[in-house]
Amino acid sequence: MVIYDFIFSIGDNLGYPGILLITFLISLLVFVPIPYTPILILALFSSRLDPNLIALSSAIGVTLGRSVIFFASYRGRALIDDSTLKRMAPLQRLLAKYGSLVSFIAAITPIPPDDIVIILLGIAKFNPLKFILTTFGGKLIINLAIVWAAILWGLPIVQQFLNQITDPVHLLILATASLIAAIVTVYLVTKLDWGTIIGKWFPWTLTDNHARENNNTL
Repeated sequence: MVIYDFIFSIGDNLGYPGILLITFLISLLVFVPIPYTPILILALFSSRLDPNLIALSSAIGVTLGRSVIFFASYRGRALIDDSTLKRMAPLQRLLAKYGSLVSFIAAITPIPPDDIVIILLGIAKFNPLKFILTTFGGKLIINLAIVWAAILWGLPIVQQFLNQITDPVHLLILATASLIAAIVTVYLVTKLDWGTIIGKWFPWTLTDNHARENNNTL
């Protein structure tokens, strides 16, 4: 793809700030599943940058980009009517307790999209600081795994993987599926009776006492 050819061409001039900036911009693309993984690999093999700092720079960039999407969804909650927010209250309380795990799993998954999870956490008003920390932690771990796996396996095997995940047809199918899934998810989140769905298994989500206790610990 053009973007990866560009990264490869600038090689040594990329630098850590460049990795941060490019991964930040890529992570802003909602439902356009351009994986940032090739950026790490290209930076690793086309320059003399430290693998750990490559992983760190990318983790910061991706976290910043995903946080923009999170806060947009967080603020977008104001557009939802009161009756819908009331139905969503049990889901919000559930995510207040388990959202960190959900956020971390989404972050440590190397293949996009995690947009759906981020939007859901934002709408449910998951704690922003916890979101940032879990996203950064997950991205740092997976980035370190990627760069060191690339070093151990070598460029030929890694190149085969890059060719597969950056195939235009693959990306188009993934983008379409992601967009459809996101629309369905947002619709279900705002329309379902979460008290009935969640209450049977997590009865404490039906009252706001647990929510107050959780807020007091933040």
